[in-house]
Amino acid sequence: MTARGRRLERSVAWILKNIDVVIAASVALTIGFLDIFGDVISSDVSSGATLVVLGALALGSIVERLRQPAAIQDAMAGTRRALEDLTMVRSLAGNEVAEALRTARQHTNLWYFKGGTGTYLRAVTLPQCVATAREQRSQLTMKIDIINPADERICQAYARFRQMFAGQTITGHAGHWTTDRVRKESYATVLAACWYQGRLTTLDISVHLSASVPTLRFDLSESCLIVTQDDTSRVNLMVERRQPLYDYYVTELHQSREQAVAIPIRTDAPLSEEPTVDETRGLFEALDLPLPRTFTDSDIGEIIVKALHAEDPYRR
Repeated sequence: MTARGRRLERSVAWILKNIDVVIAASVALTIGFLDIFGDVISSDVSSGATLVVLGALALGSIVERLRQPAAIQDAMAGTRRALEDLTMVRSLAGNEVAEALRTARQHTNLWYFKGGTGTYLRAVTLPQCVATAREQRSQLTMKIDIINPADERICQAYARFRQMFAGQTITGHAGHWTTDRVRKESYATVLAACWYQGRLTTLDISVHLSASVPTLRFDLSESCLIVTQDDTSRVNLMVERRQPLYDYYVTELHQSREQAVAIPIRTDAPLSEEPTVDETRGLFEALDLPLPRTFTDSDIGEIIVKALHAEDPYRR
């Protein structure tokens, strides 16, 4: 199209968009010139023309008012969508937490966890997700982010944090959290990850050891994100996958793992159905995460029990 053609097209579009103003201005100018330069126009015609101009302006006003409600409706629709989004972030209390986690496990091929030592993960999430994947012969990806059991300072800090809410947990019985217990719980999660890896070839599992004390637990599946904590005076949350907050935390959890120490779960260290003390020591040596020299055979036996026979903390 030539430049002249484009100018003509823009002019026609402008006239159509402002047709009410064009009509009013044309009538007003025509009547005004005729009234000034001759006696051709009678007073009745002149008065009628004035009404035409006013009518055109009124029409323009009506059109503008019709446009405004459309804009208001668009704004209201956006607000309504935002409110609907908020309803998809709902609070969980008591037994609702365990039920939400159970539902999240039903249809998922991935699970991301970030928290302290992963007790519930060992007791319920990991074994049940593995069982489902084995039954369905499907791929399962699990990424676990817990505190580093080799970092005694962090373990001490986490033990103090857990003691703050002793007796106020969702389950109502926190137990006595010490540095020693924190270390054993974290080692147990690493052991459990390795044990299940050796029993499901379609399991892609990774463990990352963090140098920070978490105050929240994040469980993310393909359907939702569940955020829990030990203080019962505060709310637990569930976010549906289609919400922006879900995507934000996918990125947040990824960045957290990137800053943690990755443990090479795939190892040739053998683990029997019920790992022995020697097998467990050898595993952690192979992972370059040796157990403390102060740990006795009894301590290692406790880690094995915690790894494969952990108690469900939500069970009353």
